[in-house]
Amino acid sequence: MFVSAIELASGFTRPIHSIARFYGSTSIVPGAATLFFVNPDGWAITCGHVARQLLAADHMIAAFEAFKLERSALTSHKKRGAALRKLETRYGYNVEAVVELYSLFVGCIEGPLNAEVMLHPDLDMALVKFHGFTRLLCTAFPVFASDGTQLKQGRFLCRLGYPFPEFNNYEHDPVSDRIRWTATGRQATPRFPIEGMVTRQLLNGAGAIVGFELSTPGLRGQSGGPAFDSEGRVWGLQAATAHLDLDFDVDAEVQRGRNRKRITANSFLHVGHCLEVEVIKRFMREKGVSFREG
Repeated sequence: MFVSAIELASGFTRPIHSIARFYGSTSIVPGAATLFFVNPDGWAITCGHVARQLLAADHMIAAFEAFKLERSALTSHKKRGAALRKLETRYGYNVEAVVELYSLFVGCIEGPLNAEVMLHPDLDMALVKFHGFTRLLCTAFPVFASDGTQLKQGRFLCRLGYPFPEFNNYEHDPVSDRIRWTATGRQATPRFPIEGMVTRQLLNGAGAIVGFELSTPGLRGQSGGPAFDSEGRVWGLQAATAHLDLDFDVDAEVQRGRNRKRITANSFLHVGHCLEVEVIKRFMREKGVSFREG
């Protein structure tokens, strides 16, 4: 059903790879998100929460370097532990705090990276404008649905993105105590599509339609990717996943091989939330971004 549409959408959909490190650990956590280009001028769109992560990275890294400098100045007497805990508190560091985050725009441009981010003031959406590139690594661009009101319950859409990251071109450098990208290892990760039926419309606080719900979840790593029909026409932007309580709580004893085992479970329906095409087009028009409709 979506074979040709996935091939079409793959022409303008790209991954954003990321590596992160938590305080007190040298382990590296890989992640991914998605963007898609809308025209040959270097304009792309993604989720606002993805863009905010990109914008916060430099400050996060600078703060960690400043912390390490202050930590190295602590004397090694018996009060050092208390001084270190005070320093950690001042910086807000605990085992849940991310202290390093680096991202790569994969397959987007050749030449120097100079990207401008424009956040939507209310919705989880952002435009990214690449400047000064020598070549855009994208020659296909989406067609946006011309009338968003035609997206009705029962229509099936597909989303495309990059969950389940498989790239491993990164390492921790013990000398500098930093994580970094490497020229070795796997640099790619496979795209992953998932289909879903339109179930409900999503409204903002004023009662205006700003999105739609799909019967299957948007997967972690697909945020910022397109939601499109079987012809490849874009109807929305994958933004979030909601968890609906089914009220099917289970507490039962079951047979597992030769043993009896007690199972307890709370069931939820995981559904995808997408921003709808009309709010996307309105935002692009406000910023002077050209796009195709059909």
